[in-house]
Amino acid sequence: MKILIVEDNRDILENICAYLESQAHVVDVAADGNTAMHLLGKETYDVIVLDILLPGVNGIEICRRLREDLHNATPVIMLTARDKVDDRVQGLDVGADDYLVKPFSLVELDARIRAQYRRSRVNEQWGLLQVGELICDVAQHRVTHRSMEITLSPIGFRILQTLMQASPNVVPREQLERDIWGDNVPDSDALKVHIHALRDAIDKPFGTNFLYTVRGIGFKMVNFDAS
Repeated sequence: MKILIVEDNRDILENICAYLESQAHVVDVAADGNTAMHLLGKETYDVIVLDILLPGVNGIEICRRLREDLHNATPVIMLTARDKVDDRVQGLDVGADDYLVKPFSLVELDARIRAQYRRSRVNEQWGLLQVGELICDVAQHRVTHRSMEITLSPIGFRILQTLMQASPNVVPREQLERDIWGDNVPDSDALKVHIHALRDAIDKPFGTNFLYTVRGIGFKMVNFDAS
């Protein structure tokens, strides 16, 4: 795998690099946000390990630009010394895929990198997801309806992707929360808010009904207009 490590602490950076290279990974490094953005603009990586507190552009902003400006779906694992739920939620909301709090085990970091890599390869195999005239291009991080592009938040995109992959089956609420936030679900209303925003984006403007709530169970994407 080719991995980008963005970390301003020299000792931590050297330890991560030495261990990952010993596991046969190819590693690029950046010690500040500006260098990271430069590399992301010209190189392709399998996984990005990204510290939050960085000189220049911080990790949250890098992740946001990666998803929204560069339309890059490369898996991101956030690193931080701040063991707070709000920090984890903020990182996940801008599109991070996983979170590791310092100090951490290098063995665990490598395991998480491999897990994110496997998941991204599965996503590539899905290619284009389609329910009726709603199309989700996983690789390009793009959603369209009748060729009209729909803008979604990173969390909204991940919810849509999960539901479209499972369509027409129901995805239980607990499973959806776990897929999006892991063990750090923010509060009981978080998923409800994102589902409401997703429905406003994909159904309301077009007079369609793809996204359904199955009371007491979860959610599903169905095209009932299909013959």
